[in-house]
Amino acid sequence: MPKNPKQKLKLMYIMKLFLEKTDEEYGVTVADIIDYLSDYGIEAERKSIYSDIECLRDFGLDIVKTKVGKISLFSLVSRDFSVEEVKLLIDAVQSSKFITVKKSRELIHKIESLASENQAKELHRQVIVANRVKNSNEDIYRNIDSINRAINNKRKIGFYYNMWQVSRKGAKKIVKVRRHDGQRYILTPKALTWDDENYYLIAYDKEAEMLKHFRVDKMEDISVEDSRADSSKAVDKFDLAVYAKQVFGMYGGETVSVKLKFDDSLIGVVVDRFSDKVFIQPHNDGTFTVSTEVMLSPQFYGWVFSFGDKVRIVSPKSAKDGFMDYLSEVTEQYR
Repeated sequence: MPKNPKQKLKLMYIMKLFLEKTDEEYGVTVADIIDYLSDYGIEAERKSIYSDIECLRDFGLDIVKTKVGKISLFSLVSRDFSVEEVKLLIDAVQSSKFITVKKSRELIHKIESLASENQAKELHRQVIVANRVKNSNEDIYRNIDSINRAINNKRKIGFYYNMWQVSRKGAKKIVKVRRHDGQRYILTPKALTWDDENYYLIAYDKEAEMLKHFRVDKMEDISVEDSRADSSKAVDKFDLAVYAKQVFGMYGGETVSVKLKFDDSLIGVVVDRFSDKVFIQPHNDGTFTVSTEVMLSPQFYGWVFSFGDKVRIVSPKSAKDGFMDYLSEVTEQYR
């Protein structure tokens, strides 16, 4: 039995060394490994180190031996995440308005641990979090956990929902108030989705018999209720992928089947919005039509308007009339 209890951890410390200190460009010698182990009070012979390296290779670590003159270097040359993938994760955290500055720094530090220390230094030089528009709600992570538990356990959730208002009283000109007359919402959560850099809850309101959207960072005092989630034919058939194509800017509205006529130059826009599986009907005049279901809302009309004369709502009449009303209201602002 080893005299030093830490001797049992020898192999784990060697693996830790390879994960933290080595990569495709940096390696360690057997002497380096022995010195590293001695810092933890673990004695090791050269012969046993070679045996340990082979053991780690059998375990699945991609440890490669290279020669620099007469010196043999050992390196871990592949990981679960490449440097490019780690950078992609860091970029996603940095650019997200939904994640607070404090949590961004914590997450980035954890993500950097997926790379070696030398790679992490290079990644860290590119990290800029300060002065970005970030959320300030630190409870948002606990909120997400509560929502997921409610969805998985088929339970309702309760919460207050906040909104910003302009105040003309007191020193604060922007104040937070509770919607729904200050009452708690008790709804059936269906899914969490990401849109325009924000997290949204899609929940079913049985009383209104419709799905509603709530920004998670505006939700407060979330609780998982004892009451079971509501069920209905429409809700049980809910498909987030289909729903995401219908809604614009997470603003709900009447779902209708619309026919849109686009200039050929906008085919990329259509694919980005509705996927490359959408059915299109090409025309000989350099245009094509698309028939799809959308939720009529100011955000949908704004999306159509953003393409000017390169897109036109063909049908139904309710969608065309709604678009004309939208244009009239905007135009009226400049008269």
